[in-house]
Amino acid sequence: MLEYVALGILITMVIFVVYLVIYIHDIPYEIAVKRGHPHQDAIHIAGWVSLFLAHTIWPLLWIWAYLYKPGEKFMQMELTGAGSEEQGKRIGELEKELSALTTALGEMKVTLSQVQTGENQNG
Repeated sequence: MLEYVALGILITMVIFVVYLVIYIHDIPYEIAVKRGHPHQDAIHIAGWVSLFLAHTIWPLLWIWAYLYKPGEKFMQMELTGAGSEEQGKRIGELEKELSALTTALGEMKVTLSQVQTGENQNG
C-alpha cells in the first residue's frame, strides 16, 4: 500500500515540476502582455523555443520584455508612424529625385533608339 502512495506522490511531483517549468517560461510573455509590448508574440514563441534550448535564451527574453516602456520610443522607432517629420521630408525628396531619374532614363532610351535607327538607315 505504501508503494502506491509513493507512486502517487511521485506522479504528482512530476506533473507539478512540468507545470512549474512551463509557468516560469511564460513569465516574459506575461510581462510583455502587461506592458503592451509590440513583440509579445515573438517573446511567447521564443519562450517555447527556450524549453528546447536548455533555457539558454530565457534570461534574454526577460530583458527583451522589460526593454519596452509604454509611451516611449522603442529601439529608436516611433510607435505612431513611419518615422519623424525629417524622415518624411527626406523620403519625399528621394521620391522626386527617383521620378526625375526615371524620366531622364526614359529620354535616354528614346535617344539611344533613335541613334541606333539612324545608324541602321545610314549603315
